[in-house]
Amino acid sequence: MYTRNLVDEGNGKFNLMILCWGEGHGSSIHDHTDSHCFMKLLQGQLKETLYEWPDRKSQGEMRQRSQRILQENQCAYINDSLGLHRVENVSHTESAASLHLYSPPFQHCQTFDQRTGHKNVVKMTFWSKYGERTPFETTVSQENN
Repeated sequence: MYTRNLVDEGNGKFNLMILCWGEGHGSSIHDHTDSHCFMKLLQGQLKETLYEWPDRKSQGEMRQRSQRILQENQCAYINDSLGLHRVENVSHTESAASLHLYSPPFQHCQTFDQRTGHKNVVKMTFWSKYGERTPFETTVSQENN
């Protein structure tokens, strides 16, 4: 199971969170909405793949720039000027956990389709805040059944 768990909001200046990565779980390719992202691996291993921003003129496979395996206690940094990335727990037997600091905090980001470069805006949600499970959000149907 992949979860985003808010630890501290830093008086509106940053979000500090712990991300838990189940076996084989990963993020989509995404940006950081003009925020700085610092990450420290607390447990396990994570693969980080960096991508170029998609070219607006041509639709097609996104260009991979680099790839690395982050080991326990290693740190990483990314912002939008460095490109886009995907983070994945490629292990099928071990979970992973990472500490993330985003400054300034953001509520939405863009995700990208690896095959086409097409982007979508997604809302960032938390599985828990300050150790308490957040309510499950559902969309209320406007249809009369």
